[in-house]
Amino acid sequence: MPIALLALTAGAFGIGTTEFVIMGLLMQVSADLHVSITAAGLLISGYALGVAVGAPILTIATRKLPRKTVLLALMAIFTLGNLACALAPSYELLMAARVVTSLAHGTFFGVGSVVATGLVAPERRASAIAIMFTGLTAATLLGVPAGAWLGLHYGWRATFWAVTLIGVLAFAVLAVFVPRVKGEARPAPLREELAVLARPQVLLGLAMTVLGFAGVFVVFTYIQPLLTQVTGLSESAVSPILLVFGGGLAVGNILGGRLADRSTMPAVLGTLVALAAVLGAMQFTIGTPFTAVVFVGLLGIASFATVAPMQLRVLEKASGAGQNLASSLNIAAFNLGNALGAWVGGVVIDHGPGLRALGWVAALLTLAGLAIALWSRALDRREGGNAGAADCASARA
Repeated sequence: MPIALLALTAGAFGIGTTEFVIMGLLMQVSADLHVSITAAGLLISGYALGVAVGAPILTIATRKLPRKTVLLALMAIFTLGNLACALAPSYELLMAARVVTSLAHGTFFGVGSVVATGLVAPERRASAIAIMFTGLTAATLLGVPAGAWLGLHYGWRATFWAVTLIGVLAFAVLAVFVPRVKGEARPAPLREELAVLARPQVLLGLAMTVLGFAGVFVVFTYIQPLLTQVTGLSESAVSPILLVFGGGLAVGNILGGRLADRSTMPAVLGTLVALAAVLGAMQFTIGTPFTAVVFVGLLGIASFATVAPMQLRVLEKASGAGQNLASSLNIAAFNLGNALGAWVGGVVIDHGPGLRALGWVAALLTLAGLAIALWSRALDRREGGNAGAADCASARA
């Protein structure tokens, strides 16, 4: 395992922590800034929308820069954004600081995914992406529970001060260990890079990411009120249960990478089916502490098992000019799914059947992503059939 890949993982850990940590702080932020829990939940949607906007803009703006320079600049934005979160005196300024922080997210993971796949043999590309995304699983396993504990005992601002320190350390690790590649290929003309967005399979890959992953955040955004108000657990029990979720993410991340190394599209379909099944089972498992803990662990496994397959799918269909852009856009698609899920969850809570119904609503969104994946596979088969017919005609000629 190249040490540079571990450096990318460290950067992913920092960014993943700031993305997910707010979920363990919703009730503290709500009380301190005098807003509702669903309004606090919109801090997740705001971050995710910032990723969706920032990914294509920053990827295009930095396309001529060396990739290491890009990664360091993005980590600096991330660190300063978290510092602003720690100092924010109001809900509105906290939202603005979250959006600024989020601008670095999509391009970091997009460029980082391309760098990671270039560090290993071709047959290990999905595993390389999974290793980098292990930073996200570690963030959920360690960063989010630790952040929730800090918020409970020292206030939510202490959590953002800690994340700022993580950003400083991640910047240093990236600066030392990620190599500068001499003679990096000159970027293709912008028109050629943007042409990747005209490929139907790339667009379908982005759509399946948005809808397939949205279901996760319908539930996970409101995991704290679910565990306290539905399951009946204390606030202090949330942090240990988030450790279970993080452990599930680690298992699912490795599993998804290995499945995608074998065959990408079957891995996409299988992991989406598993995720929809787990989400659909929430209504029957969230009522008691033991079954709720089991559900949280299975949700972690199923959710992150989808990440490497869906990221590799887009990279495969965007080969050539525009791969950096498509990779960053797929990270944006994950976060657009996060925003959609958090918003849908808020609507279900405020205007729908309430917290207990989040699971089946989430499963419906993931099934919509599965339907798009099946459509994409049908196009693969049609394209393969057309290519085979052309080969036969050529052979007869």
